[in-house]
Amino acid sequence: MEKLFAYGSLQNEDIQTDLFGRILEGTPETLIGYIVKNIQIEEEFGLVYYPIITETHKPEDTINGMVYAITTKELHQSDLYEGLHYKRVEVQLQSNQKAWAYSAAI
Repeated sequence: MEKLFAYGSLQNEDIQTDLFGRILEGTPETLIGYIVKNIQIEEEFGLVYYPIITETHKPEDTINGMVYAITTKELHQSDLYEGLHYKRVEVQLQSNQKAWAYSAAI
């Protein structure tokens, strides 16, 4: 199993059901040394803003989210869902466990 830290739309049960065919069971978790910024992505109906994590290396900067145990196949489905504007990065959470999260692909 893979661990995925979600801080945005992947926490949404409707998206989980559409993407994975199930609702994920998660545990609240905190990512330290990061902040959430917004990126602008052009979509078919115009510009849309999406959250993106940015590393600051400052221990006072934190992001609350959920950590989920998912299969390797589901992780690849997450990659496709996040698209070209996001990249998967490994992060260390407050609990010292490592997980995947999505950051800007720039």
